[in-house]
Amino acid sequence: MNIIPIKAWRPASYDAANEIACPPYDVISTDEARVLAENKPHSFLHIVRPEIGFRHGMNEYHDSVYDAGAQALRLLMAWDGFIQEEEASYYIYQLEMGGRTSTGLFTGVRAVDYRKNKIIRHENTRPDKEDDRTRHIVSQRAHAEPVMLLHPDNVEIDHFLQDAIREPALLEVQQDGITHRIWVVKEKQELGSLYQNIPAFYLADGHHRCAAAARAADQLEQEYPAAKVLPAVVFGSTQMNLMAYNRVVYKADAGIVGHWLKQASIIETGNDKPTHSGCVSLYTTGQWHTIVLDAASPESNAAEKLDVQRLQDQVLGPVFGIQDPRTDGNIGFVGGIRGTEELKRLVDEGKAAIAFSMHPTSAEELIQVSDAGLLMPPKSTWFEPKLRSGLLVHVFS
Repeated sequence: MNIIPIKAWRPASYDAANEIACPPYDVISTDEARVLAENKPHSFLHIVRPEIGFRHGMNEYHDSVYDAGAQALRLLMAWDGFIQEEEASYYIYQLEMGGRTSTGLFTGVRAVDYRKNKIIRHENTRPDKEDDRTRHIVSQRAHAEPVMLLHPDNVEIDHFLQDAIREPALLEVQQDGITHRIWVVKEKQELGSLYQNIPAFYLADGHHRCAAAARAADQLEQEYPAAKVLPAVVFGSTQMNLMAYNRVVYKADAGIVGHWLKQASIIETGNDKPTHSGCVSLYTTGQWHTIVLDAASPESNAAEKLDVQRLQDQVLGPVFGIQDPRTDGNIGFVGGIRGTEELKRLVDEGKAAIAFSMHPTSAEELIQVSDAGLLMPPKSTWFEPKLRSGLLVHVFS
């Protein structure tokens, strides 16, 4: 794969990084962003969530909102706490949560590689969200946030990245129990040759941003050639921390649930998490049970073999009548970072009838589905921790 150094804008110091850095736009609501950005004029939320500067109820897709995001970026660039590197560089980006570290490369990749299927997706995108992200990129003349990519493990790359982080970090941010560290890579030529041996990258997080980047490049590349380059943080597959993406059914007939439980293959009671693939823990009427899913048929493809799809085919569809989890209002999805206590709370408070605690989809399964040219079922993967926004920004001019 081709990787491209970026002449990034970044915080000038640790203190500035903590003022600027914020969660990515798609993991918090507008109301949550308002609270986080209160009395923080340099928060990057003013750029990725510019609607927070308007009255409640303002149409977040109004032209003035996109203009405000562009203006906020230029104001940040005029502040001496936010600077541009003197030369195009690669960076090491390390995440630490709960004693576990994940180390990857912050780099530019070609937006056209998304269209050429060299940046391989595993889920569909929604046109309205694509439109929104494209308008942000075009109005700001910048890629404000990187996408997250992965590749099969590579020993040479792992050794290079570990050798590059022996010195103190250029930037460090500690927020929400997660530490983010960044180093500048000095041996750029050697690094580029290592990634030439990687045939493709796999999209882990940022499908809409990738699709929008390809569209924005078409619009801007004549005037702004830098628009052809999309920022990404690339991780080896074992560096990624994949968590479960759990499910809740909001309404269900108690008699139907009780009858189905009598027929289900319950192997354990009291455990809130399945210990291995092929099992699902469920919570209802104050009790956890673990059931075994039927094995997929030998003819099943890689996507059909996933636990989330087997649960859909064997339980959610036939038992609870949920035929399309993308559109059915009777199903909800709960990211694994919120824990199984959140599932229990929803049921105990009467907000859901039953909750399903899943075994995490693995990076290897994601790669298998992607290589087969298939799409993952909705809400199959939850990557944690998330990258922070505002630490490295790719501005086109």
